[in-house]
Amino acid sequence: MKICIKNIKLSLFLVCISGLLSCEKDFLDETLETQPDLEYYETEEGILSLAIGTYYRVLAFPFSSELEYVSTNYGTDEFLVGGDDSNGVWNNYDSGLQSIVPSLNSNTVSAAEQWDYLYVGINSANQLIKYATEIESTNDAIKKRALGEGYFFRAFSYLRLVRQFGAVPLKLTVSTTVENEFTRAPEEEVYAQIISDFNEAYNLLPNEGSPARVSKDAVAHYLAKAYLSRASEINDEWNGASKQSDLEQAVSLVDEVIANHPLAPNYGDLWNYTEPDGENEFLSEIILSAQFTADRGAEGRNFSHVIYTAKYDDLPYMVRDLTGMRPYTRLAPTYFTYENYDLEKDSRFWKSFRTKHRLNNGSDQFVNGDLGVMFIINEPGDNRFEKTKYLEEITYDETGKVIPSVYVAQAGDGRSLLDEPRFPSLTKHYDAARTAINDNRGVRDAILARSAETYLIGAEALIKLADMGIRSFDEALAYINPVRERASYKAGEERDYYTDGAAAWPSSPLDWDPNNNSLIMENSYYESVNISATQEPTNLQITDIDNMPEEDERVISKLGYSSTYDRMLCFLLNERSRELCGEFHRWETLSRTETLVDRVKAYNPDAASYIQDYHKLRPIPQSFLDAVYSSGKPLTSEQKQEMQNPGY
Repeated sequence: MKICIKNIKLSLFLVCISGLLSCEKDFLDETLETQPDLEYYETEEGILSLAIGTYYRVLAFPFSSELEYVSTNYGTDEFLVGGDDSNGVWNNYDSGLQSIVPSLNSNTVSAAEQWDYLYVGINSANQLIKYATEIESTNDAIKKRALGEGYFFRAFSYLRLVRQFGAVPLKLTVSTTVENEFTRAPEEEVYAQIISDFNEAYNLLPNEGSPARVSKDAVAHYLAKAYLSRASEINDEWNGASKQSDLEQAVSLVDEVIANHPLAPNYGDLWNYTEPDGENEFLSEIILSAQFTADRGAEGRNFSHVIYTAKYDDLPYMVRDLTGMRPYTRLAPTYFTYENYDLEKDSRFWKSFRTKHRLNNGSDQFVNGDLGVMFIINEPGDNRFEKTKYLEEITYDETGKVIPSVYVAQAGDGRSLLDEPRFPSLTKHYDAARTAINDNRGVRDAILARSAETYLIGAEALIKLADMGIRSFDEALAYINPVRERASYKAGEERDYYTDGAAAWPSSPLDWDPNNNSLIMENSYYESVNISATQEPTNLQITDIDNMPEEDERVISKLGYSSTYDRMLCFLLNERSRELCGEFHRWETLSRTETLVDRVKAYNPDAASYIQDYHKLRPIPQSFLDAVYSSGKPLTSEQKQEMQNPGY
């Protein structure tokens, strides 16, 4: 089932003019202006319309701008600034990251953008809960479905808020007058509300409609995530009484979800997008996704296809095209991302990153269809290459053709792919079903939750329980190994085969000549790994927790871990990166486990000298602090500082 969001604009407009979403203002400036508009939400039609609008506002809206990657992928061990510094302050943790973020240009995400959008969503959820509760109806689509969705959206939004900001104001009712006296509820109270709301949603919602609609399994996935988050290290000052129960409940919920959502057989299936609303967007593994549509009359766009895209159109014999995406170069992989994979045995890197480009702007010497660009992502210690950059100096295959541009990750000249920067693009979000080469309006759905992550939530909960002496560390492997087994190469699999969402170009309304495409259905596996062609299976199973794979031992050693718990958590965090790289989870994962600072110092050279312990939470926006009153008066400077997170 696909949710149509064509009428969202009307739905949101009606909410805005009632003063309850306050679309153009801070969420505090809530004014009831017109009673007739509120009456619409006292009807079943109005409630259903509000539910559709809230889906967009809470789940899809963040993907329409630069907000989602800024708040979840920048400033981690996985990615750093890729060339365009519009939002570099969020990666670098320098002096500009404060309650007011200086605007470098119109693309810069403000300190208030995330805060405001989340509270807009919460107000919409509060409306949904209020009107679905109060309406005299026996319609399950209202009394159960819409009401359950309201509780889910509120919990979903508050989970994001508490993981980003810590203590935040709890607003659980619809405003009918201007309100400006707010205090920050302690994290313990916020988590209690989140878990209560998720449980309400779990009891109300049917287990159907996934991934387009919130199902019982989607609620269970996020409820497990909330329990794990409350039990994480960032909350250790107060979570002792609930930790064991939270972790045990997380494991139970995980078992429930993975039983209903088997992993896709091939990791590449997740990214093999060939058309909007195609079967790739409805794989059993996908639990919940933010919905977009090829209906050009609908609201919303998915911006994700451009943010990880590296420049290719400025290289010799290359030009920008529909299948190469518009290269915004916002994020580049760190060397941790390259070195975190077993590049010979693990297929996930080679199915997530484009390491070859087809030449698409040929001349007499080079013709369209030749190999135009290649990235060799090799293992540390590989001494085959003297230089990082080769221009018309390397040939390929038996024909002896020259490749115009070749870049090598591990080379003898001591240089880095980050020096220019040049890097392979993460292509999990690529979308060539767009209307034009420079069209940023992506129509591909954005995956929010899939069962591979659910497995890893269960594994982490068991690792934490083992550290408490309640379960064993080996038990966690039963949740990690299925994910790794899927990542292994299968017998007969062609390791140099590659595809991504650029393969959706035939579904674009643009009349496009395929001879001009830069997509080539192969990767640089064999050039990088330097083994003979093979189709033998590989094995990534872990059987001995004291003998981790070489790539994990490298990280463990660099970070100085020795205890079994620290080693296992490090391995789990590495595995989360291998499986979920670039899927908008990383910052919150490292923040809640209090591993953010050490990993950023070790692997993110832009941020290493700036990041401090207080950066595990975001600054409270100045626009909020300036609007809050206490006892009928605006806050003093001292009161504002008391309400601000430490360090800002």
